[in-house]
Amino acid sequence: MNFSSKHSTVRLDRWHFLAFFCVAICVCQAGASEHFFAYSYEPETMPQNALEYEQWVSLRAGRSATVGQENYTLWELREELEYGITDRYTVSLYLNESAENFRDPMTGNNDSSFHFDGVSLENRYMVLNPAEHAVGLALYVEPRYSGDQAEVEEKIILGQRHGDWKWAFNITHATEWSDNLSSREGEFEVSVGMVRFLGHHWSAGLEARDHNELPDYARWENTALYFGPVATYRQEKWWVTLAVTPQIYGVNFIGVPTGSNRLDLEGHERWNSRLIVGVSF
Repeated sequence: MNFSSKHSTVRLDRWHFLAFFCVAICVCQAGASEHFFAYSYEPETMPQNALEYEQWVSLRAGRSATVGQENYTLWELREELEYGITDRYTVSLYLNESAENFRDPMTGNNDSSFHFDGVSLENRYMVLNPAEHAVGLALYVEPRYSGDQAEVEEKIILGQRHGDWKWAFNITHATEWSDNLSSREGEFEVSVGMVRFLGHHWSAGLEARDHNELPDYARWENTALYFGPVATYRQEKWWVTLAVTPQIYGVNFIGVPTGSNRLDLEGHERWNSRLIVGVSF
């Protein structure tokens, strides 16, 4: 998801950031249902009655002074409680927050703020079990609501494991309503990942995604391609996944100067990174 909220704003100092970051990485130990990718979902769902807590920390960093956001960082935080309704149907409840900081090069002022981005309910249904079919298939829908904003995100999820190799491919569409639900924006994304298992505890590979924004569905505003490494470490009851993906190509199709002739630094960032920590109960 690509939150860009402008609501529920309070001042944020470094101690707020440190507190949230410590929550993300200091999860105590609680079998695990790990993610082997940070941006791509896999078709497998949770076993029936299985329960897991996940903490998501995403960093989007680096926009251009040309667009008035120098030294830009956006931390996106998600607290997830995931439960297996059946062996094929999994639901997750999320709390979503974000912390944004940048310097306005015109005034020299730093703008720091914290946003509560609402509550969302993820639904995943496994149509084809990859253990029984050549390719696994799952369908996904996630509504989000935060008072003056709402979003509905849908995914088609494909994937399979071949020996020590595992891949996943996602097609994602989302519609976001903002400004007290009076305006809307579409988002379209394709992501793919491939990892190799390295023993019982580690996996490592590569992940790529292309993200696009369509304001009011009237025009294709921009596109940004990210590509980088992803790694997972897992134990019986917990796991950690980290991906670091720089933007390698981007275009702003409506002619907004972004300070780069090969990257989109107005609607996207130079770097996207994500850390996910999961604990099973």
